[in-house]
Amino acid sequence: MHTFSQYLGFLAFMTILTMGFWLMIFLIHLIPYWIFGASKELLQERKAKKAAEQA
Repeated sequence: MHTFSQYLGFLAFMTILTMGFWLMIFLIHLIPYWIFGASKELLQERKAKKAAEQA
């Protein structure tokens, strides 16, 4: 039979494991979005700078 402290330890472990899983899923989707957005913004700035120099 398990004691109450073992039950609380199991719940704490499962909570931390679940939080880590969802954080991993979040970061897997956020990081490419962040890189793509930064790259797109950089290209737009270069295009605007080039257009300003030609004008």
